[in-house]
Amino acid sequence: MEKEISEIIKILKKDGVGVLPTDTLYGLVGSAYSEKAVERIYGLKNRSEKKSLIVLISSIDDLKNFGVKITEKAKIFMQKFWPGKVSIILCFNDKKLSYLDKMGGTLAFRFPNKKDLIDLLKETGPLVAPSANPEGEIPAKNIEEARKYFGNKVDFYIDEGKIISEPSTLVRIDEDEIKVLREGAVKIVES
Repeated sequence: MEKEISEIIKILKKDGVGVLPTDTLYGLVGSAYSEKAVERIYGLKNRSEKKSLIVLISSIDDLKNFGVKITEKAKIFMQKFWPGKVSIILCFNDKKLSYLDKMGGTLAFRFPNKKDLIDLLKETGPLVAPSANPEGEIPAKNIEEARKYFGNKVDFYIDEGKIISEPSTLVRIDEDEIKVLREGAVKIVES
C-alpha cells in the first residue's frame, strides 16, 4: 500500500523495510543504522552473508559516520562523480556497524543524483539499498514485479512507474588506487 513520505520516514526509523525507486533501479531499503532492518533485507533477498549491501548517502559528509577515511585523490574522484550513478567501495571501520561488514572492512556507498531520494535520506539517515529482487532473480523494473517478489513481507512500496537503467558503475578506492570493478551507467576512464 502506498504511504505518505512522513509515514515512510517513521517506518524506516523504526527498523522497517520497503521498496522505492533509487537513481538506478528499485531498491529494497532499510536503515543502515538498524541491524534488524539489515538482517531482514538479507532474509527477504535470500542474499549470501558474504555479500555486502550498498549504502545510499545524502552527502559525502555521511561517510564520517562509517569511520571512512577519505584520501585527497578519493575526494577529488567523489566530487567529480557524485552525486551520480557511481557506487564506491571504501574501507570503513566502525565497530558499532560491524553487521554491515561482509567484505573484510569495506563497504559500497552511493550518493544518488535524485532530489526526492536525497531529501528522504536527509530525514532517515543512510539506507542500505540492494536491488529489489531475490538473489539470482532479475531486478524489479516496476512495483508490480517487486510485489510479486515480496508481497506483504515489506512495510511499504513507492511507485514511480517503470525504471530502465543500467546498474551503477562500481569502483573501489584503496588508499590512492582507483579501480573500476563493474562498468555500469557511468563510463570512467582510469588514470
